[in-house]
Amino acid sequence: MRRVYYSASLVSENEIPPGQYCFEVGGFKVKETSKVGTRPEKPIEIYEFERYSDYLLFFSFPSLMLALVAAFNCLQWVREIVAVLDIDVLFYPCPKNGPDFRPKVAQMSGKQQFPYMVGPNTGVSMYESNEIIKYLVGKYGDGSVPLMLSLGPLTTLTAVLALIGRMGKGASYAPSKLPPEPLEIWSYEASPFCKIVREVLVELELPHLMRSCARGSPKRQLLYEKVGTFSGTLFR
Repeated sequence: MRRVYYSASLVSENEIPPGQYCFEVGGFKVKETSKVGTRPEKPIEIYEFERYSDYLLFFSFPSLMLALVAAFNCLQWVREIVAVLDIDVLFYPCPKNGPDFRPKVAQMSGKQQFPYMVGPNTGVSMYESNEIIKYLVGKYGDGSVPLMLSLGPLTTLTAVLALIGRMGKGASYAPSKLPPEPLEIWSYEASPFCKIVREVLVELELPHLMRSCARGSPKRQLLYEKVGTFSGTLFR
């Protein structure tokens, strides 16, 4: 998913200064630019998990499909808008039967419903993907929800179809040892490589600070300067 102000153009090799990140297509360099809004001082906290098992309902019970599409609270949408807005987020995975962060959400809010967002900079907390998206674009974007996240049932259906091959991954807890501090990962939602890593992080209930670096993100250059290349997923 690209951010609202993303653009790309093909340029000659000599138009890209040495040491600047870019990728090549057919002998040309691709120059990417984007505009980002206000950055949260402290990372926003999101409690969620990969809800692939629930997607099985769409195919196990065809007669319920349209009703489910209309009502589904898609967790993937929130991760997509985070990439669009280039926001760094502290994710607390809440897989089914997870012993740590599911109970924490219940303590904070009185129920276990996901996704659940906590904004430490504003004191705002809320459920529901649509409400979280509206809040984030209003606070850190231009106020408009990207078209592909505002199509209602069609948005949900396309999200479901894209995840058919990953059914059951990242949904249930696997025993693990919590790290003393959250892990740090540079990634973005659209990358299939990053998605596989996220599934493992969720299953192991490992909290992680995600540095969003989708196409056009200024953080791609930062990562390139740190390691000399760009990889879809980097742990620190």
